[in-house]
Parts: sequence; structure tokens; C-alpha cells
Amino acid sequence: MSPTRRDFLGTSATVAMGLAVPELAKAMPVVSDHTARRGRAGAGRPVVISSTNGMRSKHADGRPAIQVAYDMIAKGGDTLDAIVAGVQIVELDPTDNTVGLGGLPNEEGVVQLDASCMHGPTKRAGAVASLEDIATPAAVAKLVMDRTDHIMLVGPGAKKFAIDMGFKEQKLLTEESREAWLRWKSRLNANDNWLDLPGSRPAAPAPKPTPDPKQDHEDAALLHVYYDADGIPHTYGTINMDAVDANGDISSVTTTSGLSWKLPGRIGDSPIIGAGQYCDNEIGAAGSTGRGEANIKVCGAFLAVELMRQGLTPEQALIKVMQRVIAMTEKRLLDSNGRPYFDLNYYAVNKKGEYAGASAYEGSSFAVCDANGARIEKCVNLFKGSAPAKSAPDAAYVKP
Repeated sequence: MSPTRRDFLGTSATVAMGLAVPELAKAMPVVSDHTARRGRAGAGRPVVISSTNGMRSKHADGRPAIQVAYDMIAKGGDTLDAIVAGVQIVELDPTDNTVGLGGLPNEEGVVQLDASCMHGPTKRAGAVASLEDIATPAAVAKLVMDRTDHIMLVGPGAKKFAIDMGFKEQKLLTEESREAWLRWKSRLNANDNWLDLPGSRPAAPAPKPTPDPKQDHEDAALLHVYYDADGIPHTYGTINMDAVDANGDISSVTTTSGLSWKLPGRIGDSPIIGAGQYCDNEIGAAGSTGRGEANIKVCGAFLAVELMRQGLTPEQALIKVMQRVIAMTEKRLLDSNGRPYFDLNYYAVNKKGEYAGASAYEGSSFAVCDANGARIEKCVNLFKGSAPAKSAPDAAYVKP
């Protein structure tokens, strides 16, 4: 399925102050301006939100993945069935190097996939991690939820379960991803995922990743793959999708091929319930894309839902989560002003159908689909400008 050029729409958002979090020295937030709150205030059920690649990958009939999920819900379909069907379109898109088939591999050239899901009405969850040779881990995670008393299966056990459930093995490493891996491997240096030994020579400054100049600008913005000075792609590649239907039932799912060139067996936040995604049918759902190592430490999706439980709007909750992430970030990943060298994107929707996306820095967006159609909206952000450049491992590349 070859994607075509996308409509790229944008609105802005602001954030009101909510519950207290630890003050960040030299890192007070500058919240983005808001020009569309009147439209946001009118939001209502049903609604589906996702990372922007939910607008990029298309069904055979031309509908973007997020529209497919919304249409299923609008016709009375279950929220989790719908969003798993939506993200599966992304998982099976070989031109998306961030999820599923064609995802960028680990440092040994092996594609390992992670996913998790939650179903609000039944209060159940499922997850898989380090899954190889199965292109649709979100559907496997849902079957872990549906068919077992477990929540997470990993590695060979997850693969055996998938095959037993009827999933077919297939080669996930596309020729494009294989060639990118060979280029990366031929240029290994101190900016890979291995930290320097104490007393070792400092790494040379890492080039700030930029979109591939050969790639359509709007398409690059939706894909979240960035290229270094050697033309090597880097990504935290993930899609999170969350939904609420007309009855107020809520579900969430996150699926990923993970950090490009990761150490074998590394998993990020995506398959971890409460980190990569979380859902409570009485409150709402949230999820993330970006540096999973930073999000795991704050259980970001769970925290966002709990903040909404305490009365914060989705926007307010996500900004508080971002502040917590920065407060929990180690010094090597912060500049002298206490600002991180990486970014995270968060997404949240509440039971009313109100929604938001948030990031640390300007420029991030997210996808929305409701009765007004599928579109891109801008994330609210903490800081003006982009993340500062730094010599850092791939694990701290700035764009989610």
C-alpha cells in the first residue's frame, strides 16, 4: 500500500495550570499559544486520536488508519477491535519504518516488535514484547488478553503463541530497512546505544537528525523518521491510538518496532501497561511515542489518566506528565537549563471525548478523527523552539 500526499492541517492549544509537580530548576515551561480552544471545547464522543502516522498509512480504499478505526466505532463496533484494526494498517505498511513490517531492526539486523492494549469495558489488558516474524503484534496482544489469564508474553513464547493462534510467520526486514542497517553498522561510533566507559575519550558531537531531503516534507512530518549527516535513519517509531465511543466506552493500543538499532531484547514503554498506554473506562485513555526509557520511569500513561481522574483536562494532565518526565531525567540527558535533549509525545482522551496531544518542544502534532473527519492538530508544548543539540547516544535523539 503506497501512501499518497497527505492533508496536513494544524491547530494550536494552551494549557491551564493543574496539580502541583516538583518545580524544575531553570526549566520553567513556556506553554504554547492556543487559537482553537473553542473548537476543542465542542469536542464530543465518539473520537479517535493517534500519533501522526495514523494519518499516513492508508487502507486499500484510501482511508487513513485513524479513519478506519473511527468508522468502525461510528457503526457500533467495539473500541478496541476498531483501534487494533486501525493500527494494523500501519503495522502492515512497509513504507513506515517505525512499526511492524519494514520497521528498523535492532543492532543485529533483527526486527523485534512490541505492543500492548487495554479494553475499558472489561478492564482487561494484553501485551507482547520482542516478538519476531509476526507483523501484527497489536492483534497478538489482544489475543493474549482475550484467550489467556496472562497479560504479557515475550520473545519465543510470544511467537509460539501467535503461531498457535493462527498468525503466519513472515520476513519483517524489508530491503530498505536492511540497507539502512548496513549503513548504520558500517558507521558505528561513540554515538550508538553503548555508553562510554568512565574516563574514556568524549564522543564527538552527534549531528542533529533532520528529515531526509529526498522525502516529501509533509510525509516526513507524519512518519517520525529522522536522518543523520550520513543519511542513516533513526526513530523511536511507534503508533499509539486511543478511542471513546458514543456510549463512553474507551480503549487504547500502542504498537512499535522500537528504537532503531537497539540492543537485542530491548523493549521500551510500548508493551508496558501504564507506560506506553493505559485506559480506565470511568476516566479516559492515554499513550505515548518517543523515548520509552524516559516514559517508563514515570508510568506516563497511567499518570495522565490519574491526573484526569483528579479533574485535569487532557491538556493539563499531559503537561504535568511531561514535567514529571523532566524531573525524573538524569543529568546526562539535560542541558544547563534543565531541558531534555530528547522529546516525547503524549496523547490523551477523556470519557467526554475531550482530547489533547503534548510534547516538550514545539513542532509536534497528532491525528484526530471525529464527526468532523480525520485531521492533524498541533500538540501543546512546554518549551519554545526545538530540543538542544548534544553529543548523545541514539537513545536521546530529539524527535519522537
